[in-house]
Amino acid sequence: MRKANFYQKSGATFAFNPWDLLALILLLLFFVLLAWGADQMSRPFNVGTPILISLNPSKLPLYGLQSVLRMLIAMAFSLFFTFIFGTWAAKSKHAERLIVPAIDILQSVPVLGYLSITVTGFIALFPGRLLGPEMCCIFVIFTAQVWNMILGFYQSLRTIPDDLVEASRMFNLSPWQRFWRVEVPFAMPNLLWNMMISMSQSWVFLMVSEAIQVAHQNINLPGIGSYIFIAIKQANVSAIIYAIVAMFIVIAIYDQLMFRPLVKWAEKFKFDKMPDEKPMRAWFTSLLQKAQLIHYLEYLFSRFANAFVNLRWSRNTYQEKNKQASWLGKLLIITMYTSVIVLVIITLFIGTRFIFSTLGWHSIFNVFLLSIASTLRIVATILISSIVWVPIGVYIGRNSSLVKLAQPIIQFLAAFPANLIYPLVVILILKYNLSINLWSTALIILGAQWYILFNVIAGTSTMPKEIYYAAQNFNVKGWLWWKRVIFPGIFPYYVTGAITAAGGAWNLTIIAELVSWGKHTFSAFGIGAYIKHYTNVGDFHRITLGIGMMCIFVIVFNWLVWRPLYNLAENRYRIN
Repeated sequence: MRKANFYQKSGATFAFNPWDLLALILLLLFFVLLAWGADQMSRPFNVGTPILISLNPSKLPLYGLQSVLRMLIAMAFSLFFTFIFGTWAAKSKHAERLIVPAIDILQSVPVLGYLSITVTGFIALFPGRLLGPEMCCIFVIFTAQVWNMILGFYQSLRTIPDDLVEASRMFNLSPWQRFWRVEVPFAMPNLLWNMMISMSQSWVFLMVSEAIQVAHQNINLPGIGSYIFIAIKQANVSAIIYAIVAMFIVIAIYDQLMFRPLVKWAEKFKFDKMPDEKPMRAWFTSLLQKAQLIHYLEYLFSRFANAFVNLRWSRNTYQEKNKQASWLGKLLIITMYTSVIVLVIITLFIGTRFIFSTLGWHSIFNVFLLSIASTLRIVATILISSIVWVPIGVYIGRNSSLVKLAQPIIQFLAAFPANLIYPLVVILILKYNLSINLWSTALIILGAQWYILFNVIAGTSTMPKEIYYAAQNFNVKGWLWWKRVIFPGIFPYYVTGAITAAGGAWNLTIIAELVSWGKHTFSAFGIGAYIKHYTNVGDFHRITLGIGMMCIFVIVFNWLVWRPLYNLAENRYRIN
């Protein structure tokens, strides 16, 4: 029987085979699930109408699908913003002075801060539809994902080896081609690891984003986050266990279907490999490669990608425009700085009047003390996480087979919400009369430590292998090996991990400093508990004061610590 041919190239005939049927079914299933998710998001909804969340475990597959769909939409927006703002900050000194400090502040603003400010606007934007709360939830997840991705991408672009830059000049690549053919491939391993930690951290903040509680309004969107929120509220241990199992299954599925193929694809961007390094195995990729339909789609995509990447802008024109330093460019820079200064002055003026209209110096001083307490917890988090996970991350990163084994395990551990430990914490506090101030620090560490581990693994695995060979030839061992080889090699990645861990820790204070289990609630002395309490109450004056004080502490910490470390990583520990 003659087989049906659907594509022909250069005389080669591609025949339809049984694997094409499987690929077609998977593609149709993907679009069906996408359409179903879009339909669920646009259902009719009115504020005040309760959305029932069932604790029946049979509902968890659909809840898991809806939660992952929100994360993937947020991830798409995060990648878009990463390529724009990460590149802009790396290429322009003027943009860098504004974008990097802004990201340091924005990643530290609690997700409840974004939630309380945006939820009303999103609901008003889509009246009578669930799409308003859904967009608000996606936006909050986006704020949990995007900042470490931008910083990681920015750090990679700032530390590109000089020989790669020189090679791009030799091949006469335009800035557009150099970005896609040199800079993005070099940054891809670090970007992938930061995408993984971003997806994992989405789970940590999923309960806050799906179970929306602002000003006595409760909107529980269907998802695992709302499921966990109801389970904790009802002190249902069985439902918590079901949620943990569902999370493990969902993470394993999207790791195998998305991240494993991406990591395998990114292997071709490695500039050097160890002689004994084996390629990543991804069964899903191997399965799809057997389908001729996938090869046809891959060919079409490659044609489009080549046309997109090879868009050539006149190199001479680009250089001439830079040399001219036109008055229009200077005007734009002056306008940008002026706008930022005016915006800051207006914000400070309005915020100060807004706060002082109802609050006094005593409240401000109290919030100042609360911020100091939370800052000490965050410093302890960074120090303890660094001492524990830097050696472990280096050990994992040096062994390629161990990286492949550890990746899904670390993803699940990083995704495990710290608030699921609350039952154990509350039981221990009640039984042994323990201090929530101490245990809240442990909960912050559980959520923030993974930023450091992921970035250290990425830095170690992407170090040029010649450095390891040189250390072996000169018999460099022990502390000297750490001091002269590893620390300089991973330092830029570690700084990025520490900064994002600090930002994540500020966010985690709202979860860890005010814990609840059933009828029992414990509050630590810190700014996170303060913001969470008044967000639930709906006191926007105190919410503004808490977030404003937190931003001031972040700015000061950035100026005193992170900015000098970033300059040190770029100037002294860059691999040339």
